[in-house]
Amino acid sequence: MKMTYMSWGALLALGLFCGMPARAADGAAAQAHDRGRYLVVIGGCNDCHTPGYPEAGGTLPEKQWLVGSPVGFQGPWGVTYPSNLRLSVQKMTEAQWIAHARTAMRPPMPSPSLIAMSDRDLKAIYRYIRKLGGSGVPAPGYVPPGQAVSTPYIEFVPKNLPPVIAGAGS
Repeated sequence: MKMTYMSWGALLALGLFCGMPARAADGAAAQAHDRGRYLVVIGGCNDCHTPGYPEAGGTLPEKQWLVGSPVGFQGPWGVTYPSNLRLSVQKMTEAQWIAHARTAMRPPMPSPSLIAMSDRDLKAIYRYIRKLGGSGVPAPGYVPPGQAVSTPYIEFVPKNLPPVIAGAGS
């Protein structure tokens, strides 16, 4: 059977066009990944959720990012620890992640900033963290006020505050 030029052209076009949606999807996934990484960096997520990140001037390799920290933050709320996002996100669907991100958390987590993010941004962060994969161990659990703390922690309580001025902030 002889193939005409038209048949070869149709076959070539079919091959090209069949691959296009996959390439477009790959491009969209890469964009979401890059956006998620960008948001993690500018959102300061690594500052608490990646041990040693601030001390290293933000130069730690990505494979060390977002694994939580055994160093807690102590304040009137008790002691909280930056969670291992790499492990927790692996257990969540995208919808569960968005619901979790929109729930106020204990300090010093900047919940208002996370709650204000668009679904698009939260999805990008989710997809970025999912792609990093699970790594590390779970962070220590919350310690209520007045209970003994056996891990290192940072006192997150301001000292020497000026007296409150009557009517300020109203």
